[in-house]
This record gives sequence, structure tokens and C-alpha cells, in this order.
Amino acid sequence: MTVSTPAPDTPDALDALDLGDPATFADHDLDGHWRALRDRAPLHWNPPTDGRRGFWVLTRHEDILTTYRDNVNFTSERGNVLVTLLEGGDAAAGRMLAVTDGHRHHELRKILQRVLSPRVLDEVARTVRANTRQWIREAVEAGSCEFAEEIASRIPMTTISKLLGVPEEDREYLLGLTKAALSADDEGVDEVDSEMARNEILMYFMDVVEERREAPGDDVISMLIASSIDGVPLTDEDVVLNCYSLIIGGDETSRLTMIDCVHTLAARPEEWRRLKRGEVAVETAVDEVLRWASPTMHFGRSVARETELHGTRLRPGEIVTLWHASGNRDERVFDRPGAFDLGRTPNKHMAFGYGPHFCVGSYLAKVEIAELLTALRDFTTGFERTGEARRIRSNFLTGFATMPVRFHPDHSGLKEVDR
Repeated sequence: MTVSTPAPDTPDALDALDLGDPATFADHDLDGHWRALRDRAPLHWNPPTDGRRGFWVLTRHEDILTTYRDNVNFTSERGNVLVTLLEGGDAAAGRMLAVTDGHRHHELRKILQRVLSPRVLDEVARTVRANTRQWIREAVEAGSCEFAEEIASRIPMTTISKLLGVPEEDREYLLGLTKAALSADDEGVDEVDSEMARNEILMYFMDVVEERREAPGDDVISMLIASSIDGVPLTDEDVVLNCYSLIIGGDETSRLTMIDCVHTLAARPEEWRRLKRGEVAVETAVDEVLRWASPTMHFGRSVARETELHGTRLRPGEIVTLWHASGNRDERVFDRPGAFDLGRTPNKHMAFGYGPHFCVGSYLAKVEIAELLTALRDFTTGFERTGEARRIRSNFLTGFATMPVRFHPDHSGLKEVDR
């Protein structure tokens, strides 16, 4: 069992932690470190370590939003996460929405927003509700479950797979790949394993795209194949790369947020009671759950033109990382940021990023979390952890790989017929 120790936050120790090392996040509680950086080094240099490049670290909410808005001095087209930025670039640049800027980004985003239209998403939301209530009801009636595996892994993967037209028999396989692509459930998975998982996802969707070209359906992949930008159809590679982005984004954020939600509420029965009694709206609670979990710890940019931040010149090609994990706890924006408050409003969290690259799947993620909270409220009087919650290892994502839970049933709620 790993013991999480407080990170050093003295002035001489701000350089002691390597934010490029996944072990840093598995082995330390970084709240004090983030606070020290926000107060004393809002633009911090993480020096080169173990052959990895150095990079800049932004930790204040306002600085992060300002950088997200600035597509002139900063670019996404050399990668948007440390794993690709430190390798020198992203092969999907200019083709995958997340690492495309300018006119093509605008046009590609319009395509994805069209294929994820309200009509499509409203139908999917009804399926999310039915599935979530069924699975939570079954778990409560059974008394306990491994929540991370049996519920949190099923809801988002089923949702995004349905949208993409992924057969049910392939979903467990894809789930295993998404879990390994940008994080690891244990120390035995290294970057080579993660890279292989990412390649396996791409190869899987290459086969699916070939099938859809022969026999189109009414799924998102078929709609992407039929789309074009400036009169030029999307290539197979364009479609595959954006499917990769959708499956990773559609699974990871929601899954890790759901697990963290149960972990946090189990430890804070007073907040659970506020939700159970209807003292806070589910929609408001969802935003606090997202702020608190901050499952995507950072996104990154490369400096495109020489610019200045906090009196320091940033030069073209340098890496700048934007840490949601810190910005979502910034005392300059959030009252009592260290308190988990389901009634928090306003709540200007950045769990989905900000600006032109704001997550296109944010609506679905909120629906999934809202339906989870609603089902837990309706079918249980509470719940508790029954074993260790083991953290994932990643310098990009944060959360838990395991979450054994015992439920206390609400018998009156379980008797109600779902509408």
C-alpha cells in the first residue's frame, strides 16, 4: 500500500518534485505544493529530469484561462498533454480536434457538434438514465460491489460506444485499452505499454472505419465519414484520430469523476445528507463533483510566438502546462476551495478546459454524473468504502482504480417504479 505524503512547499523545495513523473502524483498529496506555487511561483519552471525536457507550470485560475483564450501566442498543434509534448510533438496535429487550431479546428468542431446534436444526445441521455438506474439498483440489492469496475467503468464506456457504434462484445477490450493509454492501474504498466494501448485503439477504429465505408449506419463514425471540410472529405485517418479522442475523452473523465464522487461522499456523510434531503440541486452538485475530482490534471500548450508571463520571457517551442488540479483550488476564485460543498455557486471550475478547446463531450459527462447522483439518492440511504481505494499512476489523469463499496438500501426508493 502506497502512503501519500505531503509534498514539500518551502521556497527551496518547489523544484524538488518532478511534475512529469507519474510517481509524484501517486506518492504525494500536492495541495500544499500547488498553494505554494500559486502564491510564490505562479509561473514555475519544472527542470529537465531523467532525459525529459523541462516545461513551464501555470497554477493560477486566471493565468490558465488567459492562456486557453490565447491562440496567437500559444498552440495546441504540437501536443496538448505532457506525454506527447515531452516526446516532441503529436502525430495527430492538424487532424484530431484537440490538437488542431485555427480555421480547421473551427470547421472540425462544427462537424463534431453536429454529429453530437441535441437530438442525438437527448436519446443517449435517456439510455444513460435507464442503464445507470438499473445497475445501481442491482448493486444496492446485492449489498456491495467493486464500484470502479462494475458501475463507473460501464456507464461512460457503454454511452460512448453506443454513439460510435462499437459492438457490445468489444467494449471490455476497449475499456482495458483506454485505462492503459494515458494512465496505469499499477506500477507494472510503463510508457511502452501505454503507447501500445494507444496504437491498438487506433488500429481498432481503422478496421471499424473500413467497415462503415462499406456499410454505413446511423452512428457517429458513419456521420464523420460523410463529412467534409472546405469541400474535402475527411480521410480515414481524420476519422480514426477523432474516434480515438472521443473514446478516450468519453470514458476517462466521467469514469474517474464517478469513482471520486463515491469516494468523497462516503467520507463526507453531511454532504451526502444534503443531497439525499434535496437541500442541493443535482445540477449544482455535479459541478462541485467535477471541480473536486479534476480528473484531467493538466493540458498543455507550446509557445508559438515570444511572449511574456509574470515578467518572464517565453520563447517559441517551449512547453507551458496548465494545471486544473491547482486552478480548481485557487483561493482567488473559490471561497473555501478546500471544502467539498455540493451547494457551491458560482462554480467556475475548469474540469472541461476553457475557450476554443472546451470539451465537446461536457454535456454527456454531466448527464452521466447527474444520473449517478440521482440513482444513489433514490436507491440508497448512504454507502461506505469496504477496502482500499488504489490510485492510478499518471501525470495527466488522477483518480482511483479500485473502489469497493457497501450500500445501505433505501427500501422505499427501491419499491418505486422508474419512469
